[in-house]
Amino acid sequence: MPDLNPAAAAYAEKLRVRVCGICVQDHKLLLVRHGSTIGNNAFWAPPGGGLAYGESIKECLKREFEEETGLQVEVKRFLFANEFLQEPLHAVEFFFEVNAVGGSLRTGTDPEAGPDRQLIEHLEWLTVKQIQQIPFADKHRSLQLLFSLDDLYGLSDYFIP
Repeated sequence: MPDLNPAAAAYAEKLRVRVCGICVQDHKLLLVRHGSTIGNNAFWAPPGGGLAYGESIKECLKREFEEETGLQVEVKRFLFANEFLQEPLHAVEFFFEVNAVGGSLRTGTDPEAGPDRQLIEHLEWLTVKQIQQIPFADKHRSLQLLFSLDDLYGLSDYFIP
């Protein structure tokens, strides 16, 4: 089993339900760079996080987006689902189209983690060309074969096994 970053230990050996947002402005996708969780590489992914018991999916996505990016969003339509399974991490992720409607862009934090256990490192609007230049293993599966931003919308109602 690869080395697990101690900051990600709270997510190990349990199933997590995650809700993530696809936010596009000016032909750029908003992505979060997380520090290494498994192995040594940073990891780029759309903003999102864990669904809490009793919280609706839309409430979760709005909360997570604001925590990670400082932006307030309007949740639009469901796009696709993904299963992430790389021992000891396991998550089922639901992706939605979102529009920024307020707030100020800033690199946020994971409130459940202490200051010395943060995984969020950086936040950036990236073009498809910039996303393609990120090493394959260092980006979310939904981004690995991206040729245009329309590809993300083309996964509508799709489950990435």
